[in-house]
Amino acid sequence: MPLPLSASLPAPLDRRTFLRTSSASVATLFVAGAAHAQTGSDTAEAAPQDEAGQPFSFDWLDERMRAAAQSDYEDPEDTPELIPDLDYDDYRQIQFDPKRARWREADSLFHLHAFHPGWLYKQTVAINEVVDGVQTPITFSTEDFLYYNDLAERVPANADLPGVAGFRINTPLNRADLYDELISFVGASYFRALARGNSYGLSARGLAINTGLGREEEFPRFTEFWLERPAPGQEQITLYAALDSPSCTGAYRFVVRPGSVTTIDVTARLHFRREVEQLGLAALTSMFLFDEKNASAFDDYRPQVHDSNALMVMRRDGDVLWRPLNNPPRLASTYLNEPQMRSFGLIQRDRTFADYQDAEAHYQDRPSVMIEPQGDWGEGMIRLIEIPSDLEGNDNIVSYWVPRNRPAAGDSREYSYRLTWGALDTPRDGDRAWVVNTLAGQGGTSGVEGTAPSLRKFVVDFDGGLMARLPADAEMDPIVTVTGGEIEHIALSKIENTTKWRLVIDVDGENEKLVELVAHVAGFGRKLTETWIYQWIRP
Repeated sequence: MPLPLSASLPAPLDRRTFLRTSSASVATLFVAGAAHAQTGSDTAEAAPQDEAGQPFSFDWLDERMRAAAQSDYEDPEDTPELIPDLDYDDYRQIQFDPKRARWREADSLFHLHAFHPGWLYKQTVAINEVVDGVQTPITFSTEDFLYYNDLAERVPANADLPGVAGFRINTPLNRADLYDELISFVGASYFRALARGNSYGLSARGLAINTGLGREEEFPRFTEFWLERPAPGQEQITLYAALDSPSCTGAYRFVVRPGSVTTIDVTARLHFRREVEQLGLAALTSMFLFDEKNASAFDDYRPQVHDSNALMVMRRDGDVLWRPLNNPPRLASTYLNEPQMRSFGLIQRDRTFADYQDAEAHYQDRPSVMIEPQGDWGEGMIRLIEIPSDLEGNDNIVSYWVPRNRPAAGDSREYSYRLTWGALDTPRDGDRAWVVNTLAGQGGTSGVEGTAPSLRKFVVDFDGGLMARLPADAEMDPIVTVTGGEIEHIALSKIENTTKWRLVIDVDGENEKLVELVAHVAGFGRKLTETWIYQWIRP
C-alpha cells in the first residue's frame, strides 16, 4: 500500500480561539458551531424584498452564485446589535420558544428553530421557505425567543430581528412524541447532525480553504438558506445554501434523512474568484485529547476523552485503513494518497460507558461520520490535521479531501457526496479482524534499566474475523513497514482466554522527528486484518 505523505510542522498552540502563527505553519483551533473569523460577502446576503414570491430552484441559486463570483468580494458588515454588549452568560439566557417553531402547526415531522443573533454571531443569515417552487422570506422577532432573568428587561418587545445567527431542524428522532435536534447550521459553514441515540460531537463544514498552510485560513460562510417546506408525513427534508468567501462562491443542496443512521446527500457547485492553493472538500472537525496510548500525559480519572478516535478509510476492494488519532507535541499533517478510496471519515469506535467513565459528556454516544463521494472526484488525497491541545473544549482534529488539481480563477466545479452519521463502525461480519486498541510506551523489556529513550513500543490489538477462531500456535505473518526509524522487534501472539491477537512493535526513532508505521497481519494466502497506520512525532 502507498505510505502516507506526511509533514510535521512545528507550531505553538494557543487556546480556544483559532491561532495564526508565523510562516512555518498555522495551527487553527476549531470550535464547533462558533462563528470563528467568519468571512463572507454581502453579494450573497439576504434576498431583496422584490425576490419574495419569485420562483426558486437549485439552478437559479447556482446561476446567482456564478454571477456573484464575477464581482469583487466585500467583507460583510456586522449586524446592528439588538441587545448591546451581549456576552457569553447573556447568550445562554436566550432560548428559541418551541411553541413558536415554524411548521409546527402543519403536522410536519420537521420543526424549524432559529438561533438568536449577537455575542459571537456578528453577521446574520437570511432564511427563506420554498413552497411549490416559490420562495418567501422567513422572519423572526423577539416574540419567538424566551429571555431569562434580567435579560428580559433589556429586550424590546415584539421587535423584528435583522436576521438570525443560524437555525436547527428538530424531528421525532428518538421518540415519536418528542422533537429532538436533528441538524443545525450556525457559524461560517459549520453544521452538525445526529442519528438516533447520538449526542452532538464532531462537526462538518461546507468548505475548507488553505487550512494549516502557514498563512491565514479562509473561512467560507453560508450567507443565506432556502428550506423546502416539508409536507405532512414527509420523512426527509431538503435545504439549500449560498456560500461566499474571498476565493469562491457556492450553491449547496442538502437532502437530510434521519434515522438509526442519518444521511445527508450534499451537492456543492463552486465558482472561483481566484486560484485556491488547497481546497478542502467534505471537511470534518473533531476533538481528540487522549486515550490509552497517551493518557499518562493527563492527570484525569477518565481513561479516554475524545469525540473521535481514528480516521478510517474504506477501499473499494474491502480493505480498511485505520489511523488512530493523536494529540501531537506540535502541529501535524498527514496526506493519504488513496486512488481506491470508497469512503473515509472520523470514527468513534469505543461505545460503552466504561470506555470513558464520563457521566456528563457521554463520549460513547458521539456520532461517527463517513463520507462517500458520488460520481468522479478525480485524483486527490485525504488530509488529516492534528493540533496540540490540553483542553477537551478545543476541536483539534480536521480531515478533508484535497483535489490534486488546484482550482483557478474563473473555474466552476461540482462535487456530490453522502455524509452518514451515527454509531458507525467497520462491518464485522467479514474475514478481517479490526483494531480494538492502540497502546504505546517506552520500548524494550519492562523493568530493565538502560533502555534507549529513542526506543518506543507500539501495541496493536486485533479482534474478530478469521483470526479470532485460530489457535494460539497458528502461523501468521505480521507485515510491518517503518519510515524514519528502525524496527528493533516484532511479535504476534494470542491473548490468553480471549479471541484477540496482539501485535507488538519496538521502533528506534533516534535522530528522527517523524516516524511512520504501517502494519497488518497476513496468513493462509490472504490479508487477515485491517491496515493499521500510525504517526509517531517525537518531541
